[in-house]
Amino acid sequence: MLVRQILGLKGGSEVVTVTPDTSVFEATRTLSEKRIGALVATEGDLPLGILSERDIVRELGRRGSACLEDSVGTLMTKELITCAPDETADQVLEKMTQGRFRHMPVLESDRMIGLISIGDVVKARLSELSMEKHALEDMIKGF
Repeated sequence: MLVRQILGLKGGSEVVTVTPDTSVFEATRTLSEKRIGALVATEGDLPLGILSERDIVRELGRRGSACLEDSVGTLMTKELITCAPDETADQVLEKMTQGRFRHMPVLESDRMIGLISIGDVVKARLSELSMEKHALEDMIKGF
């Protein structure tokens, strides 16, 4: 399954974004309200970094609540690993596994068109495997 198809299954390509100067406290509020695990920091359509729940928890563990006053730009991961709409679910899972992260911006011509999570990719892959299983069962049964 392709990333483009996974985005289609999600039913919308809205990515919740913040600016790098947004406070971490405000970012945590947004994560909580939207029930999401990561925010992409952007300048216009250009993704500059990503801030995940893990980034915040890691810094809370190191410095305590003082980090909530920092800007997103100080905590975000600046070296984004992205994918293209024509990449496969397996390619994305490999990148996520190697990099040990769970959210990936989808770029097309340097423009962000979506964000996929490891949950989105696993769900799509399981659906694909289920369809393959049923097709094989039908072939064995002679349908």
